[in-house]
Amino acid sequence: MDELLDDLLKRIKGGVYPPGSQLPSGRALADEYDVSQSTISRAVAKLRKQGVVVGRPGRGVFVSESTSR
Repeated sequence: MDELLDDLLKRIKGGVYPPGSQLPSGRALADEYDVSQSTISRAVAKLRKQGVVVGRPGRGVFVSESTSR
């Protein structure tokens, strides 16, 4: 899961997912990374805890506006 987290952070910091943008669905990320959706959920939970992403109920997960590191 560390590689998954590292790659998602690299994409966020590299502008693939700029601040305010929505991450792909858990299913799409699971397919892309060839991991289970529960692995994606755990990774996203860690990113939330770090303040990198925010969840918007019924809408999805978005890159935090304050993420510009």
